[in-house]
Amino acid sequence: QASPKTRGSVILQIQRTLASAKDKAAAFSMLDALVTPYLALPEAHLALAQAAFSNGDGARAMQEAQLAISAKPDSELAVLTLAQVAPDKTAATQALATFLQRYPKAREVRIAYARLLTEQKLYEQARGEFNTLLKTDPKDLTSLFALGILSAQLDDYRGAERYLTSYIQILTAQPDEARDPTQALLLLAQLAQDRKDTDAALKWLGQIEPGPAYLSAQIRSAQLVAARGQIDAARKMLAEIPTDGEREQTQVTLTEGQILRDAGRVPEALALLQNALQRAPDNTDLLYDYAMLAEKLDKLEAMEKALRKIIELAPKNQHAYNALGYSLAERNLRLPEALQLIETALRLAPDDPFILDSMGWVQYRLGKLPEAEKYLQRAYALQPDAEIGVHLGEVLWVKGQRDAAEKLWRDARTKDPQNDALKNTLARLQVQL
Repeated sequence: QASPKTRGSVILQIQRTLASAKDKAAAFSMLDALVTPYLALPEAHLALAQAAFSNGDGARAMQEAQLAISAKPDSELAVLTLAQVAPDKTAATQALATFLQRYPKAREVRIAYARLLTEQKLYEQARGEFNTLLKTDPKDLTSLFALGILSAQLDDYRGAERYLTSYIQILTAQPDEARDPTQALLLLAQLAQDRKDTDAALKWLGQIEPGPAYLSAQIRSAQLVAARGQIDAARKMLAEIPTDGEREQTQVTLTEGQILRDAGRVPEALALLQNALQRAPDNTDLLYDYAMLAEKLDKLEAMEKALRKIIELAPKNQHAYNALGYSLAERNLRLPEALQLIETALRLAPDDPFILDSMGWVQYRLGKLPEAEKYLQRAYALQPDAEIGVHLGEVLWVKGQRDAAEKLWRDARTKDPQNDALKNTLARLQVQL
């Protein structure tokens, strides 16, 4: 009963209605029967293409999409459907590129083409397409945001900041409920931080409104302030963050503890964690950080008690086994027990480079140099961390491979000039680099 002008849209509406049917095959048969008298309309083929695609019939979907384009060669919906049902991204990309050569003003097709290029990590080509879109509409938020992200991917940080700043300015002047500025603000903050502009980073983070990213943005702001040496100001910021429940409060507490630790105020950090554990005595995250602070202050009994409690509460927590085992091995204490603890950690996480490092170190303490080297070489290949390099260097030094050891220690010094393990090792072995 639809008029000829509305018949095409009615067909597409019927297809969308039938798409919710549980019996896809029956729904497709019904649609096929309904539209057969109207196959001169491109919408009939588009509806069949979408239904066939939903039904898992890729060949029929492609056939119908091509018939839709034959019926209406300039239809953006038809070529977008063809790209959707294409057997792979290469075919989809080619279909959209060919269409744009004929119809360069097809905006929706160009957006889809640019996104498809992005998915295939063809960032430079994608940026070119979004630039073309921006020329026709310099305030287009989709293009500005995409260009900001793509520019960052291509290491064009100035370009990224320029596009994302424009995006935020336009969105602030003309709010759009469908768009969330959070990702752009986070990236702008990171770009500012990378170029050591803390004030700019704080400005962007300060614009993030309450939501999923709000807590992490507030924490990051406090960390930036602490990095400038304003420890008490950072702690005040953390104290003023509204938290919802134990999980969020734990995040804030752990951040404050890390800030104090980095500032050399380890006893204060330990006291902070101790107070937090009075409120949440079974919180394994708090227990672990408390144990690491106790270890740093050589409070071994407190450290072991906390780690043993984690193992009791969370028997599959590989970090607790590893931390206790490594701490014993480092001090040359109860080595068979240390080995057993690290073996348990390694069974739980066979490819963790830091657990492999611990295994190498306990083997070294046990005098098993070939086994020690094997584990430490593997750990260093997975994660060329300064401390792992220090341990591997010591094993090689004892084995007589002095040049290789010194190279590792020089690399470690370059990565972390203040590394305590390196300083202690060189002093103990009486080595000057």
